[in-house]
Amino acid sequence: MPFSVLIALGSNLGDREWFLRRAIAELVHEIDVVRISSFRETEPVDAPAGSGYFLNAVVAGHTARPPSSVLAALLRIEAKLGRQRTIRNAPRFIDLDLILYSAQLFRSKDLTLPHPRYLQREFVLGPFRELGLAWRDPVNGAPLGP
Repeated sequence: MPFSVLIALGSNLGDREWFLRRAIAELVHEIDVVRISSFRETEPVDAPAGSGYFLNAVVAGHTARPPSSVLAALLRIEAKLGRQRTIRNAPRFIDLDLILYSAQLFRSKDLTLPHPRYLQREFVLGPFRELGLAWRDPVNGAPLGP
């Protein structure tokens, strides 16, 4: 049975719009993309001094793949688009985060779902609200959409 997924995208280096569009083009090979938010420019959060503004979006879709497989696909896309992990929250061409995986709670060495800080991230919640999806927070059951 397919599961709903929410993926956040961000870029604050290079041609940010190109990187978001390219990442989305790669994502369609990994999940069944249902909706894509508009792109929004946002201030960096928890980033080193001098980090440029981000361009952010979210993608909602379906997949039958387990969360760890979705994460592996996101990491492959990041690497393909030149993401280099140097210091924490360093400027980057592309950042892909698995935010929600249906109503499931999931924890492994490399992944916690829902994303632990997504409710404090307007750069995720704003684009999510734009999609008009009626999801619930897996932790407390609170509605996240209309």
